[in-house]
Amino acid sequence: MESSVRSYQLNFTSTLKTYLELAKLRIVLLLLFTTLTAMVIAADGIPQFSILIPTLIGGAFAAAGSSAINQYLDRDMDAKMARTARRPIPSGRVEPVNALFFGLALVAWSVLVLGVWVNWLAAGLALFGGLYYVILYTMILKRNTVVNILIGGGAGAVPVLVGWAAVTGSLSLEAFALFAIVFYWTPPHSWALALLVNKDYALANVPMMPVARGEEATRIQILLYSIQLFVIALLPLPFQVLGIVYLLAAVLLGLGLIHASINLIRLGTGAAARSMYKFSTAYLAFLFLAMMIDRLVL
Repeated sequence: MESSVRSYQLNFTSTLKTYLELAKLRIVLLLLFTTLTAMVIAADGIPQFSILIPTLIGGAFAAAGSSAINQYLDRDMDAKMARTARRPIPSGRVEPVNALFFGLALVAWSVLVLGVWVNWLAAGLALFGGLYYVILYTMILKRNTVVNILIGGGAGAVPVLVGWAAVTGSLSLEAFALFAIVFYWTPPHSWALALLVNKDYALANVPMMPVARGEEATRIQILLYSIQLFVIALLPLPFQVLGIVYLLAAVLLGLGLIHASINLIRLGTGAAARSMYKFSTAYLAFLFLAMMIDRLVL
């Protein structure tokens, strides 16, 4: 009896870990952080917990569900690439149909939670973000065009709109300024990763920038988009929703990103691409942290 209980516990733990892999928790947490930041700015402080908690829960369900559906659709491609071959579906730990239903259920719960406990604009935006990611990016753009990231990256920027709508019940130019930051951050971040796994994408016949245009052109595009992002990141300032703390962070982080991009062109190595990828990840996290500090402290 005791051994059967222990075996059940082990199986349950293993299954839970596998489905959490489908959810891609690190990405979910980053998206929730941008959502929370947008809520803090919109509320000019900590939002009411009656709005904050269901928004974060609904946002987590939307991001995790979209990720699971994405992995269902990309299962053939994931099996060909070393970076993704150990994911739950290609490794055989989850049946494809189970991953699909898991993802669909999470997205449905997201819409329900946000619609009932927050507002239907936030719910609609979360659903729009999921459809944007699954249909426009995964099904249409990713396998067919080099501009997949340029257009598809908007899906990762939708959570800031969800956060803003959750607090205000509407959208504004300030919300779209935050959207633009994440939108323009996505290409240099994703292309740095693409440089690291270029052989995988080529093997799977995915036209990411390094595959379709070459690594040198990709490095130049990373620099150009880093410069654009430096300018875009200053957009919240004219609206006077953020102040000196954010300004300093935006300038220093932006210069750091441009410096990493120049090093990537100058060195052209895998190590430089990895540094660019890591810095770009930290860039977004620290930039939004600065927004929150600026709004809460000053």
